[in-house]
Amino acid sequence: MSTSIPPSRVPLHGAVDLAAVAAAREAQAAAEQRLASGAVPPPSSVVLDVTEADFQTEVIDRSFQVPVIIDLWAEWCGPCKALSPILERLAEQDAGAWLLAKVDTDAEQRIAAAFQVQSIPSVFAVIKGQPMPLFQGALPEPQVRQFLDEVLRVAAANGVTGRIGGEPAETVEPEGDPLFDAAYDAIEAGDWDAAEEAYRAILAAHPGDADATAGLGQVALLRRTDGADPVAAFAAADAAPDSLEAQALAADIELLTGRVDEAFARIVALVRRTSGDERNVAKDHLLGLFALVGEADPRVAKARTALANALF
Repeated sequence: MSTSIPPSRVPLHGAVDLAAVAAAREAQAAAEQRLASGAVPPPSSVVLDVTEADFQTEVIDRSFQVPVIIDLWAEWCGPCKALSPILERLAEQDAGAWLLAKVDTDAEQRIAAAFQVQSIPSVFAVIKGQPMPLFQGALPEPQVRQFLDEVLRVAAANGVTGRIGGEPAETVEPEGDPLFDAAYDAIEAGDWDAAEEAYRAILAAHPGDADATAGLGQVALLRRTDGADPVAAFAAADAAPDSLEAQALAADIELLTGRVDEAFARIVALVRRTSGDERNVAKDHLLGLFALVGEADPRVAKARTALANALF
């Protein structure tokens, strides 16, 4: 299996224990019977805010009809605010082929504990009552689409081919900014130069645009990790702990795959071990990672303190 980034397949291992949030979960036959009998009413939308009280109905039972994508998020989380609109937009575009269940981890701590959430955003899929981890961190829309397409493939292979609301609804394409559309298309094609050019054009017309600024940072991260082999990258970093190039690539991969604390700690340690220009470059790289995660994220505040201690 290829170890290049991003992964093209959904990891199907590591199912979590849902006992804490669905202790009285019915067997598959009972769930299907409830769906067939109308005991599980149709959802009001393809995007739902889910709590522990309705998790059984809206996630477990519903997952025998369509795949359910769980977005574990929090109000203070900057990357969550970047990812959630992407998931919501794709859910609307797919018109009921899957259901998006949004879980506020601050309000629903038992659900977060059941999924063993260590960082957010964290995204899982549930098919026929069986959960599977998808990814952590805010990914660009093309990569999110890759995961969703694979979830739909796995669901179909397991006989889950329903649709919320019956027949597919007519999809109304939202009006979009041509430059943002060009950036998304370029990212999907792996054309980092074109994506960067589109985002810079947006910033030229709208200086300080937060989405375009974040997009530039994402493109830079994708460019740096393009074609990287994570196994080789981590081996190189282990073999050369003082190499800025090796440690920066390993940290980029960690950030891209949701291991935010590990990425920050790696570069903080490098700053502590280096001096002069090399230390400044390492510090600047870390500041760039902070910007990608978002200043409101508590992990950034924690890492900033560690960086200050390393510098002084």
